[in-house]
Amino acid sequence: MPEGFETVIGLEVHCELSTATKLFCSCANAFGDEPNSNVCPVCLGLPGSLPVLNRRAVEFAIRIGQALGGDIRPSIFHRKNYFYPDMPKDYQISQYDQPISSGGRLALPDGSVVGIVRAHMEEDTGKSTHIGESGRIHGASHSLVDYNRAGVPLVEIVSEPDIRSAEQARLYVSELRAVLVATGASDGRMEEGSLRVDANVSIRPTGTTDLGTRCEVKNLNSLRSLVRAISYEAERQSALIAGGGTVSQQTRHWDEGGGVTQLLRSKEEAYDYRYFPEPDLVPLVPDDSLLSAAAAGVGKMPSERRQSLAELLGVPGEALAAGPVADQAQTVIELDLDGLVIGAVACGADAHLALARAANEGASKAEGARRLDAGTFAGLIKLESGGILSATQSKAVLSVLIDEGGEPAEIARRLGFEAMGQSDLDELVDSVIAANPDEWRRYQEGDDKISGFLLGLVMRQSSGKANGKLVKDTFDLRRHAGTASQG
Repeated sequence: MPEGFETVIGLEVHCELSTATKLFCSCANAFGDEPNSNVCPVCLGLPGSLPVLNRRAVEFAIRIGQALGGDIRPSIFHRKNYFYPDMPKDYQISQYDQPISSGGRLALPDGSVVGIVRAHMEEDTGKSTHIGESGRIHGASHSLVDYNRAGVPLVEIVSEPDIRSAEQARLYVSELRAVLVATGASDGRMEEGSLRVDANVSIRPTGTTDLGTRCEVKNLNSLRSLVRAISYEAERQSALIAGGGTVSQQTRHWDEGGGVTQLLRSKEEAYDYRYFPEPDLVPLVPDDSLLSAAAAGVGKMPSERRQSLAELLGVPGEALAAGPVADQAQTVIELDLDGLVIGAVACGADAHLALARAANEGASKAEGARRLDAGTFAGLIKLESGGILSATQSKAVLSVLIDEGGEPAEIARRLGFEAMGQSDLDELVDSVIAANPDEWRRYQEGDDKISGFLLGLVMRQSSGKANGKLVKDTFDLRRHAGTASQG
């Protein structure tokens, strides 16, 4: 960024709702089915077909609004008119000036707060696949359209332009995704398109309040793409201004392979879409029973789950915002593994070790890890913390537990794992000390940074059988004694 400028970011997050059927018809809402198999006259927009609103989708939308502190109001649907091949009706049924939820806020783990403008309901579009080397419509030999997604219920959450960096944008989407999953309204699977982000990016002189000319980067479907696209777009705009140019309002596409944004079209304004009330749908006025049902379905929010983990770990809540365990805590909450950690600790497992194993090895097989019994997981953590298994062995046992089930001790025996005895460990530690006298002298003189090097040598020479904590304790005993034990 040029000195004296700041980035201003507002995000539009589109989340598909986890209903059994589409928003206005009874076609299945299912990812990955045979193309164009979940379609009917309603979602294809055939003449004479009439939409009927999905009550479950309304309940989910209300849950989202309630979780974000929004004001749930009577709303109406509009037709948003534009031509695109994946819109079979040539218009999208959406909500315009009277959304179901207005206002709200989202507090992030770093303590910042992002305002919410609105959360409104709309139907999703179909999906176009452009056949050609670039994968884009320009240069494609032909395109294929799958209308299975057309009519799938969406809620679009529009943030205030309160975000100031790509990293804060990543944190916002990560936290929002966790909220959406907690409500049960969406599975939040960005890799399946259940969650997609449009980023509005502009820059302005630091300290001013006027907004700069924004460019919208469409359909970012991973946190990595989100960060890269915002960073690139901010740099592109700053280079324009630094060179004496001006930023034009545009809609741009993110090219993941090239790492650049590319012009799609000049940015439309609301009047370009020719909004008018949907004549085939009556106004939506949620009654008390629907509001109560929605509120009852809202689960524990991520902020509450972080607080539970903080209490479990015995650390201040702010430590889970920026402390050494922050990433681990965020991971287990996002993957819904914090319940496994809490259950294991209740069964006597070490909290910090349980969190580390769930956030690292458990996260790589999250679906299977969520099925683990907390008592079984606790049994494994106890074997490691008690020195029966090394960290390497514990990870291997956990992998088998997730894939096949069973008992940790029995799996360890089957894999031939046994902890290194203290006498063997003493001998190995002494041999490492003898072979590395300079490093050992530095360690004795208080250079703790060298401990990782010495510990790594022991772990490698023991083929992972040594317990890392016991190795460190043995080195510490040698240092405090001033001489290496002879066995």
